[in-house]
Amino acid sequence: MCVLGRKTQELVALAKAGDETALSQICRVYGERVRWMVRFRMGRELRSKLESMDLVQETLIHVLSGLDRFTYTNEGDFVRWLSKIAENELRGNMRKLRAERRDIRREVRFEGYRSRTGGRFVGTPDVIKTTTPSVIESRKEDLARLERAIDELRPEYREVIIWVKIDGLSYGEIGRRLGKSADAARMLATRAMAALATAFRRI
Repeated sequence: MCVLGRKTQELVALAKAGDETALSQICRVYGERVRWMVRFRMGRELRSKLESMDLVQETLIHVLSGLDRFTYTNEGDFVRWLSKIAENELRGNMRKLRAERRDIRREVRFEGYRSRTGGRFVGTPDVIKTTTPSVIESRKEDLARLERAIDELRPEYREVIIWVKIDGLSYGEIGRRLGKSADAARMLATRAMAALATAFRRI
């Protein structure tokens, strides 16, 4: 088992026992990864209407509150569990947005829309590690470019990049999801990354 895997297994066990320090550490270790999971899956439409950090916080709240129901086996399973929670949060918020849009009795101001938890994070603060203002601004600009590049990709390219780079799935696992061989999944990921690089340079 890798060092991170052992560390995560220990943190999950301690968190289940009520160790608040372990809960905080899980947020610090995985907060950035959850942020990428959420932002890349949001898509252009949802990203323009919801604050991604609200969804990151909601995801982490559900992770922390659901640890008792999670049985740790390995690092990959833990990451995929995080990803599934993030997907569920996105779907839930999207359903709510669409329902409100259909409700002709209400005028929804999307710029003032709050996510399902009202943007309150009742777990551990400092989810995302910060650094100097100039570095933060540079990272924001790069992330914004990357998001625009991701938005330009074909849906299957976008999904396979998320599976490989964020969810950490193997090509065999991706192939099974797509009904393809591992080699075919690898080739698809290679084409997707090439398309992303081209789109990123163009923006």
